[in-house]
Amino acid sequence: MSERDPSLRIKEIYRSIQGESSFAGWPCTFVRTVGCDLRCSYCDEPHAFSGGERMTIAEILMRVKELGVQLVELTGGEPLLQPALPELCSELLREGYRVLIETGGHRDISTLDPRVHVILDVKTPGSGMSAHNDLENLKRLGPGGEVKLVVGDAQDYAWARNLIRAHHLEQRFPVHLSPVHGVLDPKELAAWMLRDGLGARLNLQLHKYVWGADATQV
Repeated sequence: MSERDPSLRIKEIYRSIQGESSFAGWPCTFVRTVGCDLRCSYCDEPHAFSGGERMTIAEILMRVKELGVQLVELTGGEPLLQPALPELCSELLREGYRVLIETGGHRDISTLDPRVHVILDVKTPGSGMSAHNDLENLKRLGPGGEVKLVVGDAQDYAWARNLIRAHHLEQRFPVHLSPVHGVLDPKELAAWMLRDGLGARLNLQLHKYVWGADATQV
């Protein structure tokens, strides 16, 4: 590790069940960073916009080790706002952890070690943030990556379907469509996907069905 041991602003580090992506259902340690430069209409983690504490990489690694889970997800907020995030990923990989990162799709992911499993959360129009998407990330995303699109209504779904097909995403990565919890009925989204024969997975936020939509650290 670097002698300077850089730090990151961390909101919380906790152990739970992975609620989304291809890893849904697996025990996972979450490292949630502070700060986000987007304000999605459906954001369910606004508590990560501020607060937290500054922790060195060594302190983060120690806490992750204490929790004893080999799958680690870096999330936020927007974790790529933290300059030391790539170094934290590299240290976790060096320690033998499987590392996931969920990022909003608007910041360059090429700074990350290619072994990091990137979940690229591309913003649909209903988020109010789709103008910020960096679609070059769809080219940067490696073979271990995934794409997630949160869908709030039929217009979001049509936009997501067109993006998936225009970039041949279903042939390159696992693609997940997630209904905005409590807004879009999953049955409706499933019906649209079946109607169109879309090569994507229905992605439900498993943790919200287990612990409820308002539970924290899950």
